[in-house]
Amino acid sequence: MSQRFDTVLFDLDGTLLDTAPDLANALNAVLESNGRAPLPFERIRPVVSHGGAALIQLGFELDATHVDFPPLRQQFLDHYQQHLAEHTRLFAGMEEVLLHIEAQGLTWGVVTNKPAWLTEPLMKALQLDRRAAGIVSGDTVKQCKPHPAPLLHACKLIGSTPQRCLFVGDALRDIQAGLSAGMSTLVALFGYILESDCPESWGADALIETPQEILPWLK
Repeated sequence: MSQRFDTVLFDLDGTLLDTAPDLANALNAVLESNGRAPLPFERIRPVVSHGGAALIQLGFELDATHVDFPPLRQQFLDHYQQHLAEHTRLFAGMEEVLLHIEAQGLTWGVVTNKPAWLTEPLMKALQLDRRAAGIVSGDTVKQCKPHPAPLLHACKLIGSTPQRCLFVGDALRDIQAGLSAGMSTLVALFGYILESDCPESWGADALIETPQEILPWLK
């Protein structure tokens, strides 16, 4: 923990932002428009980090190869795009972390598998786009996490090195990407963790219960 970091990189959904309310509303809207009962938020929340396809699989119990899957996923994405930032906010305590990073003259950025056409308007709606030193979406480079390429691209954008980056995420693929990139990693337990997940086995440097637990790593 004595290492000095220049940059903190965050996964987006379930790490920097609590996007679950808007994503859950989008899924339930599509369920109801197709004559199905909505799902309780508690069932949807842990799946959010795994993206729209996983949410459609949860809601409709369909395999991605099913003929109805693509149109349902498109319905979901269309609804979500139109209601992108109605209830989405920084996780409690995260603003304090960002302010600390900025006050110390450090940089922060986002590396997400969310496509740019959703990531960029969301960051802009929350007035985070100008504060982030770099934003790497799921389609910015050819590979997505767990491949290290998006994280390495973020380093280049920001002008840092992997050894000086701390990556925070709430999914196994985040930690795998961070480790492959040669970064220090933290698991955000406040994010969208499935009951079947075993984050203590992912190989991260630490597991954190709140955003404020990032701060000692920046001292």
